[in-house]
Amino acid sequence: MTVPQSTKPNITNLFSIILDFCFVGESLLKKRLLLITGSPGTGKTSVLLKVVDALKARGYSVGGVISREARAGWARVGFEILDLGSGRRGWLAHVNRKTGPQVGKYRVNLEDLDNVGANAIVDAAENFDVIAIDEIGPMELFSERFKEAVKRAVESGKLVVGVVHWKARDRLIEEAKMREDAEIIAVTMENRNKLHETIVEKAVEFLETKEREQHS
Repeated sequence: MTVPQSTKPNITNLFSIILDFCFVGESLLKKRLLLITGSPGTGKTSVLLKVVDALKARGYSVGGVISREARAGWARVGFEILDLGSGRRGWLAHVNRKTGPQVGKYRVNLEDLDNVGANAIVDAAENFDVIAIDEIGPMELFSERFKEAVKRAVESGKLVVGVVHWKARDRLIEEAKMREDAEIIAVTMENRNKLHETIVEKAVEFLETKEREQHS
């Protein structure tokens, strides 16, 4: 018996459907929010900076915000913030600041946190391949603009590599951690020298998969 031409399966279309399904399945398996955490002094920011440098070396653009300790001699006096995209700098907190929310011996500079930190994240979500955030912690959570910028990054569909303070508690953090596309990565004294390589591998897997989907 001859099967009518109209009922014969179209092999080309079938293959295309299977291929599209594979791409979608592959994308779902890749983690998009890589959240670095760990005890104080384990080198979380150093790990993130190594990831940023490695991704830039592979040709990806990276924006966002980095915080760094500021010292006077041996004493830590505060924290600076750096916009990776524009190079703008500001103060996250300082021991000599007289106003702003207090965390330990530091007072938070909400103006710089909003204008430098939050704006850097928004800019990265709009104009860069990768969003770096250092950090989501007690100081940063005093800023509603910063929290809104982080939420925007989480929902952007772009790769986010961020540092999350080990003790920080906030609905924003808990919701990000619970997402299916999020992975929590712990830095320890034992793994900190090589951990960036693992994170870069995960990041590139997601970015390459996203590129294939865009061109399929």
